[in-house]
Amino acid sequence: MTTTEKIANAKKRIDELERLIKYWNDLDHDEAKMVNFTRKIENKVA
Repeated sequence: MTTTEKIANAKKRIDELERLIKYWNDLDHDEAKMVNFTRKIENKVA
């Protein structure tokens, strides 16, 4: 494997990791919205 191929593969892995990090951050943000929504419903029912 040449140096150019190694660099190309490393860039692909970095891109995949960045996509995963973005997905996890978005997921955490969405879960926070769900928790707040549930809390609001509980307050109205109580």
